[in-house]
Amino acid sequence: MSRLRKLIHMGYSPRNRVQLVQGGAAYFKKLESLIEKATQCIHLQFYIFLADETGQNVISSLKDAAAKGVAVYLQLDAYASQGLPQKTVNELREAGVQVKWFESLFKSRHFYFGRRMHHKVVVVDGCYALVGGNNICNRYNDMPGEPAWLDMAVYCEGEASYVVYHICRRMWGEKIRTPVVHWKTIDAFCATIPAAEYTDVRVRQNDWVKRKVQVWRSYLEVFNKAENELLIMCSYFLPGILYRRKLAQAVKRGVTVKVVLAGISDIRIAKHAERFLYDWMLKNQIAIYEYQETVLHAKVATCDNSWTTVGSYNVNNISAYASLELNLDIRDRNFALHTRGIIYQIISNHCKEITRENYRSSAHLLRRAWQRICYGFFNTVLKLFTFYFRQE
Repeated sequence: MSRLRKLIHMGYSPRNRVQLVQGGAAYFKKLESLIEKATQCIHLQFYIFLADETGQNVISSLKDAAAKGVAVYLQLDAYASQGLPQKTVNELREAGVQVKWFESLFKSRHFYFGRRMHHKVVVVDGCYALVGGNNICNRYNDMPGEPAWLDMAVYCEGEASYVVYHICRRMWGEKIRTPVVHWKTIDAFCATIPAAEYTDVRVRQNDWVKRKVQVWRSYLEVFNKAENELLIMCSYFLPGILYRRKLAQAVKRGVTVKVVLAGISDIRIAKHAERFLYDWMLKNQIAIYEYQETVLHAKVATCDNSWTTVGSYNVNNISAYASLELNLDIRDRNFALHTRGIIYQIISNHCKEITRENYRSSAHLLRRAWQRICYGFFNTVLKLFTFYFRQE
């Protein structure tokens, strides 16, 4: 455990190999290959897990892993995954998959209804991790005649995966029957990664109640230090007052700030609230692009062709103060350039730029009033669900 503490204290650990995984079929192919390669243990943490075609495929893979003697731990948010039938949960448990709910609505110690586990994490054998914004259901997969929502994840092998593994163990809470994956095993695995592929990775958590605000600080750090470009892709972009001030200051320093947002949203009131901030963004010379193909659900940012973050964290106060979030920060030029290139392809091929002219022509007085109401409602609901939270 001393090595784990050292890794956490270091922040960025060097012995990692990473790959950007786009959503849809590519994500689920990677997920199923990870489950298949497991020999000792699998930890999965998801906000939404449903028993549709996509969910059933993952369930089948988990049952197969358990049948091989792999210890499988599936932790789900009790609110967002309440659509998973109890029959399916019972079948998983009978097959040897351990299932646990995060903050069951009427059994929570503090009844923190607004505190949800927003993680989308898989870690296998303490060596391999998949961290992103994807949930487990059809809308995140490419289905016949229906492309997946736009999402992204990072596949990581190495030391950072070991940190994620221990986060999952700690969140499970109860005694876990499988032994801890020992550092010697991870050290030997990391020795197989060619030095030329080493990538600095930092695991970042956000859980305000537990005094973890690491992802929030990561964004604040790059907003303060950016020199050339900030590129943000976010599904629900509602930055708080401090973030807005820092973004405006970055623009004044000469930083190009571009945000890629949803044109089609699964939560309409959040989209109207987000559009209320368009006037502020345009006044502060922040370029806005709306993705037009499907729902945009990715949570990604790059800075100065040198830094990238990918995970579950949205740039808004729900992620900052209510939800449990997990991101990976990657400090690597090649990875940042690759991610930036993919985002720019999406901008070029699938986005509509929101200019001052087309925004003003569409945002008539009644629409602006409605957007203001939605923005106020969004903030009021957040306060209602979190005002009684206490930091531990």
